[in-house]
Amino acid sequence: MRILRFRKGPESPVMWGWLAEDRIGLLDGSPFAEFRRGEAHIALDSVELLAPVQPSKIVCLGKNYIAHAAEFGSEVPELPLLFLKPPSAVIGPGETILLPPQSERVEHEAEMAIIIGQRGRWISPGDISEHILGYTVANDVTARDLQFKDDQWTRGKGFDTFCPLGPWIETELDPADVMVTCLVNGQLRQMASTRDMVFPVTQLVGFISSVMTLEPGDVILTGTPAGVGPLVDGDEVSVEIEGVGTLINPVRAATRLR
Repeated sequence: MRILRFRKGPESPVMWGWLAEDRIGLLDGSPFAEFRRGEAHIALDSVELLAPVQPSKIVCLGKNYIAHAAEFGSEVPELPLLFLKPPSAVIGPGETILLPPQSERVEHEAEMAIIIGQRGRWISPGDISEHILGYTVANDVTARDLQFKDDQWTRGKGFDTFCPLGPWIETELDPADVMVTCLVNGQLRQMASTRDMVFPVTQLVGFISSVMTLEPGDVILTGTPAGVGPLVDGDEVSVEIEGVGTLINPVRAATRLR
């Protein structure tokens, strides 16, 4: 099932829905608890899709593809390399990625994202599937020059609009071998399979839950393949996860606020 958040207009309430081809049905309740599906009668192209969750935290994986680590001359980590992005970085499909004036090199990072469905701490391998609601598409936008300058990743990864998510949550995906693809202005930049991840989904969720409690709606970004590259004013970046969908966002230079 594909679960989405949407509204019918700027002043309309935010609603949960489920997708049947190009029609949306309302969810009576929350996907993180009990719900009932209504008839799918709302045209998909008549609504505004929003980021599919509002997470309490976004846990990210660094260097989780061997080729991506190699392109930066890095060793593959022995344990999952964790960092966080703030919830304020989240935007939805079609929303604009803003290039901050502090940076001269902003790059895309196409990623598959895990959406947590049930609260958990020290989640055992056999229980991990019960704690995952599904998967969505993500772009771990990064101010690369600031990441390298700071020698840690909070500022370079944490700007507003630096975590596009969407267009919906796919609850029936097998994440073991799906293609992750990124195009900028229609030109291919990244393509790899999740089978190339150093640490697979089950290992990631177990490891992260040994560090922190995972809450319903939390997002785990599973790492990016090789091929990351620059984004400039006027670009359009498209990230696709096979079996989930495509996330498209325009890119614009941000105006400095005074």
